[in-house]
Amino acid sequence: MINFVAANIIVSYISIENYIKTIPKNIKGEIMLNEKIQKALNHQLNLELSSSYEYLAMSAFFESLNFSGFASWMRIQSQEENGHAAKIYDYILLSNSKVELAQINAPSLVYKTPKGVFEATYKHEQKVTASIHNLAGLAIDTKDYATGNFLQWFVNEQVEEEANALKILERIKMIEDSKGGVLYLDKELGKRAKSV
Repeated sequence: MINFVAANIIVSYISIENYIKTIPKNIKGEIMLNEKIQKALNHQLNLELSSSYEYLAMSAFFESLNFSGFASWMRIQSQEENGHAAKIYDYILLSNSKVELAQINAPSLVYKTPKGVFEATYKHEQKVTASIHNLAGLAIDTKDYATGNFLQWFVNEQVEEEANALKILERIKMIEDSKGGVLYLDKELGKRAKSV
């Protein structure tokens, strides 16, 4: 009987050791992310927060012109970007890695018209897309398949983000000389539902 108990303890110990080897590193208290990936994710996190800040400034600009629909659209966009940052923040922490928040610069405020705002928006979304693609490429290069999988949502989201900004910009270009057209577009953009 004692030999049977001792054998079970030894088998249990060996099984536990093997099990521990299968536990993801973050549960054991080790950093799961490659240093380059961690740095790039933090960069992206801060870029998303900066985007949120920029779009909030654009919303305020539209409010100053009494374009409440444009302002609402941009405010919702700001909230959406903040949500993107939160996803990255949570992923970094889930990976038992360090979140590093950087200083956010004041928005540029160089735009003077709705067209100028959406030109800046489209250009900014292209910058964010390039950053996401670089990060996804780094995940592939470092064989970080979990991060690559996580980033796939952002890759798809950026297709939508660029398309939306370009669509609005093209509509503004078509109607920019028509005050009635701009007011109509303002009303239409005000119908955008808040993101969850």
